[in-house]
Amino acid sequence: MNVGDKHSIFTRAVHAGEEKYKYADSITVPIVQTSSFVFKNMEDVRSYTSKEHYRYEYGRYGNPTQKAAETKLAALDGAQDCLLFDSGMSAIVTTLLALMSKGDHLVITDDAYKQTLMFVIKELPRFGLEYTVVKMGDYEAMENAVKTNTTLIFSESPTNPYLNIVDLVKLKEIKDRTGVTTMIDSTFATPFNQRPLEWGVDLVMHSATKYLGGHNDILAGVLLGGSALMGKVRDFQKATGGIIDPHCCYLLLRGLKTFALRVDHQNRSGQKVAEWLESCRYVHRVYYPGLPSHQHHYIAKAQMKGFGGVVSFMLKTDMNGVGRFLDALKISRIAPSLGGVETLITHPASVSYYNVEKKEREMLGITDDLVRLAVGIEDPDDLIEDIYQAMKTAFD
Repeated sequence: MNVGDKHSIFTRAVHAGEEKYKYADSITVPIVQTSSFVFKNMEDVRSYTSKEHYRYEYGRYGNPTQKAAETKLAALDGAQDCLLFDSGMSAIVTTLLALMSKGDHLVITDDAYKQTLMFVIKELPRFGLEYTVVKMGDYEAMENAVKTNTTLIFSESPTNPYLNIVDLVKLKEIKDRTGVTTMIDSTFATPFNQRPLEWGVDLVMHSATKYLGGHNDILAGVLLGGSALMGKVRDFQKATGGIIDPHCCYLLLRGLKTFALRVDHQNRSGQKVAEWLESCRYVHRVYYPGLPSHQHHYIAKAQMKGFGGVVSFMLKTDMNGVGRFLDALKISRIAPSLGGVETLITHPASVSYYNVEKKEREMLGITDDLVRLAVGIEDPDDLIEDIYQAMKTAFD
């Protein structure tokens, strides 16, 4: 199927990466559920090992269902190459270890995903690797942190839970001056809203568990970028084995068919809910890049097509009041993920940071009154009505 960047992202989401005519005349990409692939004869073996003919050999090195999903994802993000993993963290860990050697140095922003930061802080030193954590948005500090042994600058955009936005123009300028490889976790943005590779970023990753899968039923991660860097990561993945299974690839392909439709709706719903929350008497503050009140609103407007379905806000109450509010919700489900068809809501202080002392949590910006809402595909008016009735029940 000859579908590429000349076509709308809605069309690419459906057709990119897929042959027009598939096995058994199937409309959907078949699940190739096999661990190994048979050679017809020794000439077939010779043709493969001499690289005269491309084919599949062993499941850890690739699978046709996986390849279809990777090709579709590459088309969506405008990447030369794509590699799927069994989770988003697997994608991050494999990439860092593949591209860094003993004595190398990483620069990472301070509000990266908690588990990413924990891996960098706790695990990288065990491999003889160095790191520097810099404040998100301080580009002078980011450039000053670069040393002769720095191999990678890593950030997210938007970040979790305050939805801060990396200035991709400034990041590219730092890359050009230092020669350091740059990597963005673009999970919250998705390729519908932001394509960092087009702004000069070297590598982009997503937790495909979220918006790309879209149905809260898979775990998957994806890395995208140029062929040279991706080749290094692919070789390392073959050795470490953080691969995705064919059935999960099939479910990811299923989710990607409606990816653009879902995110388009979630953009509009997120904006509407955020604007309503900002006017609500029970809310102290709202964090959403689509609001002029957000500190990175103008950067987001310049770089992004839409602002996503995640809205964080602070309630005018304490932790007990937040608990009463969450318990009174009827549509939103209390859960720590995001990006699926169901609206999910979480209290970071009680869920993601439950084992962190309050003083330390607050230093990280995780206050007792903070709530993160991940809008699904329900009608935003229904969500607003449900949130309002829960607030009245909890606070009046």
